[in-house]
Amino acid sequence: MSRSSKKGPFVDPKMLKKVLAQKATGDKSPIKTWSRACVISPDFVGHTFLIHQGKNFIEVFINESMVGHKLGEFAPTRTFRGHGKIVKRTLTKT
Repeated sequence: MSRSSKKGPFVDPKMLKKVLAQKATGDKSPIKTWSRACVISPDFVGHTFLIHQGKNFIEVFINESMVGHKLGEFAPTRTFRGHGKIVKRTLTKT
């Protein structure tokens, strides 16, 4: 179920405060965040975020095409190691 349109998108207030402070000073250092549910607003464009992946942080540069998506979409938490491979042992049994 999607979020109510009356509420508007969720933007972490602390993160928005950090972004606006960086815009005022012109600082471009990455912003470390654990808030994967935060929706990317137009104010975030041009900034770099370190998004928590569960174990470490992934560096993501925000551009215009990412606006409206959530930060967690750009930092996958699961690693796909592939489906079962055919082993010689199983080939000889069949």
